[in-house]
Amino acid sequence: MKFESLVEVVGGLACFDMPLLVQAFTVKRPALRVQLSRWMESGKVIGLRRGVYLLAPAYRRVPVNTAVLANQLYSPSYLSGLWAMGYYDIIPEHVVWLTSVTSRVPRHFENPVGVFDYRNVKQSFFFGYGTKKIGNQEVLVADPEKALLDYWHLTSGEWTTTRLKEMRFQHVDLISGERLKDYGLRFKSLRLNRTIERWLKLVVQESEGWVTV
Repeated sequence: MKFESLVEVVGGLACFDMPLLVQAFTVKRPALRVQLSRWMESGKVIGLRRGVYLLAPAYRRVPVNTAVLANQLYSPSYLSGLWAMGYYDIIPEHVVWLTSVTSRVPRHFENPVGVFDYRNVKQSFFFGYGTKKIGNQEVLVADPEKALLDYWHLTSGEWTTTRLKEMRFQHVDLISGERLKDYGLRFKSLRLNRTIERWLKLVVQESEGWVTV
């Protein structure tokens, strides 16, 4: 297989994997692995995780969108937690580390384009997300309320009022108090219920939305 043929097939994709190459080319897996290893050594191909690859910048027809990669590197998954809170500007920091929620076993990948962390939740907790346009591409991201709940649920310890204040929440008008409570009930967690009650006490509802106290 020539490198030009690879570029023609995968140059417009966010990333590519071994099954796609096996389907696209009449080359057996062992030979493909050897060829990919050589291209990685020469800097033409970047390894993202075992069996998943990305063309080097000079050969790609689309820019790298790490949010898209987060969805594709390990699925089913959606971006949530601190990353999603930063995306919605609910917290002042915009987090580079891409945190996702998955119903599969947890995984952690570090590669030349970013750090991708996948936290496990029960299948019954795998809800509350939708499609967002990021860089003109569709990405699965938690709803603002679910981003909060996933983070509180997956972070150990009691969420005291002081601890919640330290998060420096902002733009809380994006949060629906009713949806937050409805989503929270589905976790059936006393700890999470207490956290929701404390968080709601930190905000007061006004005619134009929510403002921090």
